[in-house]
Amino acid sequence: MRAVVYTESGDSSVLDLVERDAAEPGPGEARVRIVRAGVNPTDWKFRAGGMGELAFPEIVPGQDGAGVVDAVGPGVTELAVGDRVWTMLAQHTRPGGTAQEQVVLPVRNLTVLPDHASYDVGASLGVPAVTAHRALTTSEDGPERLASGALAGRTVLVAGGAGAVGNAAIQLARWAGATVISTVSSDEKAALATAAGAQHTVNYREGDPVAAIREIAPDGVDIVVEVAPAQNLRLDVQVIRPRGTIAIYANNGGDEVSISVRETFSTNARFQWVLLYTVGWAALDAAAEDITAALADGAFGIGEEHGLPVHHHPLEETAAAHAAVEGGAIGKVLIDVAEG
Repeated sequence: MRAVVYTESGDSSVLDLVERDAAEPGPGEARVRIVRAGVNPTDWKFRAGGMGELAFPEIVPGQDGAGVVDAVGPGVTELAVGDRVWTMLAQHTRPGGTAQEQVVLPVRNLTVLPDHASYDVGASLGVPAVTAHRALTTSEDGPERLASGALAGRTVLVAGGAGAVGNAAIQLARWAGATVISTVSSDEKAALATAAGAQHTVNYREGDPVAAIREIAPDGVDIVVEVAPAQNLRLDVQVIRPRGTIAIYANNGGDEVSISVRETFSTNARFQWVLLYTVGWAALDAAAEDITAALADGAFGIGEEHGLPVHHHPLEETAAAHAAVEGGAIGKVLIDVAEG
């Protein structure tokens, strides 16, 4: 089988395409023939050394993917050969990710993909959708799970609604019944956020974005899904309602955050940091179930019509896929590993 590997940190040129034998699944594991793999910022950050020393001598990148189970290990009853699945955290504690034709993973890292959902959609879940789910389910006043109507009567502010996590947050929040506002930096990105389902967009580069958000949500927003706290946290504090949650999942725009203690006290707001690698399996399992339910309801999709343009690269051009994400490509970058 073909696999993309790297043995040292560096730019995308350290990625090599190699041939190797497929591994056999052990107890509690299944082997998946990957059809489509997703590329996320964490993939290039791991490869570039931004997460520290390499955890293994050789690594196949890729947390997210979708494909078909082609073998199961001893004792596995949750999945069967022929099941269509999507992956979660495939390369978190293992050297083999989804940028290869066959990957062996614990069954817990695999979730059945509904029949009508494409492999493109399946490979676009994982990091973005699970991150979005976590951001939407950690509030003091709930909900702890997402379902149709679970966020009815709530207002969610999504910063960066044109990104993959922002897009997923908009779609999941709308499925759950929330009113969604998205801050954007251009008309193009406003169109993408609107296509994802945001009822309101606010260009933070124009006028007074705090006043614009408060006009939509006079009592404040219930949840902020935040991608750039260094730039946006003061705005977030000014628009959050009492006991609301500001869920921060990235550090776009800077690593340092300053807040006014006096200004923040009155909000009773919760600052929720979101990193999938340490959230625990209870949260990951809940996210997998709820996201799959949204898929089954037809409430989650990708492509221009859902506000997330898709960019395809063949497996042999994985380096170009990484470079595209690192360069800030708008939309979802996917690797075509095999025929669907």
